Amino acid sequence: MSRHLPWRLASDPAAAFPHAETALRQPDGLLAIGGDLCPQRLLNAYAQGAFPWFSQGEPILWWSPDPRTVFPTDGVHLSRRFRRQLRALDWEVTADTAFDQVIHACAAMPRPGQDGTWIGTDMIHAYTELHRLGHAHAVEVWEGPALVGGIYGVALGRMFFGESMFSARSGGSKAALAVLARLLHDWGAPLMDAQVQNPHLMRMGATQWPRDRFLAHMRRAIQQPMVSGNWSAAVARLPLRHYLPD
Repeated sequence: MSRHLPWRLASDPAAAFPHAETALRQPDGLLAIGGDLCPQRLLNAYAQGAFPWFSQGEPILWWSPDPRTVFPTDGVHLSRRFRRQLRALDWEVTADTAFDQVIHACAAMPRPGQDGTWIGTDMIHAYTELHRLGHAHAVEVWEGPALVGGIYGVALGRMFFGESMFSARSGGSKAALAVLARLLHDWGAPLMDAQVQNPHLMRMGATQWPRDRFLAHMRRAIQQPMVSGNWSAAVARLPLRHYLPD
């Protein structure tokens, strides 16, 4: 018998998380409601292919959509003209040196068709704590001392779950996404989660996988080791051109 209401999470963050296959069809992917955003709960959710997404004033909502939007880490598309433009800029790249700045910039970034932000205070605190524990990461793009773009998300083994990105200069978020994909590919992670599709992501090379295919890949990938802890030592501060595809 199919459920017609999302699973209500128990108060214990260690309690079993519902399987993603039990998510609702309408609205697509709604899996569970309630709980909290403590690290244990968040990591349990990601390990089941779920993520939190809700607006201020709503209860916490957990999602696992079908299909799932993903990037092959060797498949982020930047046009040749755009790559040439980026290579000519005096931008530099770091990782995990300015996580707080990146997540706050993502929260403040206006989005077409979106009133306000889903990255509220509770989300900022939760992912900042995940970063402190070595599970959430950011790639930062700099022009001198100014942060011009960035992206953040959660890594479990060789699976990266992208959360949000921003641009303070034209092309900043695209550059951050391309660098993140290059790093993940070099570290043996073939796939990056982008959660739900939008035209911008699809133009950059995102594709959609059926949820069962995504979950099968994810369950293997999270068991394989990748760079652990803070990424700042693993990503040298170098000119952006060093990290761009040829």
